[in-house]
Amino acid sequence: MRLIYLIFLTVLLSSCGRQTAQQQDGGDTVAFRYAKRLTIVRHDGYTVATLQNPWKPDKTLHRYVLVPYDAEVPHPLPEGTIIRTPLKRPVIFTTVHCALLQMLHQEERIAGVADLKYIKIPYIHEQVAKGRISDCGDGMSPVIEKIIDQRPDAIFLSPFENSGGYGKVEEIDIPLIECAEYMEPTPLARAEWMRFYGMLLGCEERADSLFAVVDSSYNALKQVAQTSKVQRSVVLDKVTGSVWYVPGGRSTIGQMLADAQSLYPWAADEHSGSVSLPFETVLERAGECDVWMFRFSSNHLITYQELLAEHHGYDQFKAFRNREAYGCNVELSLFYEEAPFRPDWLLNDFIKILHPEIPNLPPLRYYKKINP
Repeated sequence: MRLIYLIFLTVLLSSCGRQTAQQQDGGDTVAFRYAKRLTIVRHDGYTVATLQNPWKPDKTLHRYVLVPYDAEVPHPLPEGTIIRTPLKRPVIFTTVHCALLQMLHQEERIAGVADLKYIKIPYIHEQVAKGRISDCGDGMSPVIEKIIDQRPDAIFLSPFENSGGYGKVEEIDIPLIECAEYMEPTPLARAEWMRFYGMLLGCEERADSLFAVVDSSYNALKQVAQTSKVQRSVVLDKVTGSVWYVPGGRSTIGQMLADAQSLYPWAADEHSGSVSLPFETVLERAGECDVWMFRFSSNHLITYQELLAEHHGYDQFKAFRNREAYGCNVELSLFYEEAPFRPDWLLNDFIKILHPEIPNLPPLRYYKKINP
């Protein structure tokens, strides 16, 4: 425990404190430690945030010009979408950003949400039931009238490659905040975008402080994992339909497995997303893995019998036979809501499962061992 504390303290002291800006021609560039697809430059009276297109790195996805709400709009301004900050009534299309606003204590600002059925945050459902937050329907085809009725000052949504735009949402003259952090190359780069969202919401210092905690905690855990002399092999997830999706080696999950000091069969894979494989290929490559971790959706903890009923070949895996399977029930946990901006919490689960010899780690948050 003393070793864990000393490592955590060392990393905290090396990374805490307000990130300083670098002086550049035309403004002060905000220093980001990990984020690669976001550039923010402060100018006198306004701030410019430029989002790199994740699919065409030489192109700009969006440029925002942030102007304080109580100030006159300076002239001239660079080209971009003007956002009056702090935002007071955003509509949020994604459950992960609803969770982030709650982490930043800004959830009372949420005026509306989309895809309510996928949001498992009790506060959101309570406020929708009271009529304070509007249910704006399906994120792919929202009820425009409900959005307009809320008089939002921005809409948070996730961009996708070749999406063809956002339909009628683009026609109602409400700024669209394109939340592209999920395309960042590392877990901490993705989480660091909370600092940008903090600027939008007027809680920049709170967001900076929260990210400093995430950064320090993640790196402290990473160093703790490196003290282990044991490396266990692991296979992730399970068959969906007719294929098995495994995280690519360059995906955020793949990199977290590396940070947890695991032996992952696809560690050298170059994909930044999931790789779809037939069952036989996964069995051949990962059948002798020590640990099996998978996500599932149910109203109860799954059993080994249920797993076999899903696919009779699971019992060919060493981890199944040795009863070293761990399930993350995404219905009964906040895995999708929390993990993108709190990768340290997920990394702790990985380390605790893969290195049971390391003492004094916090309890598992998302994964539970399947009862034999």
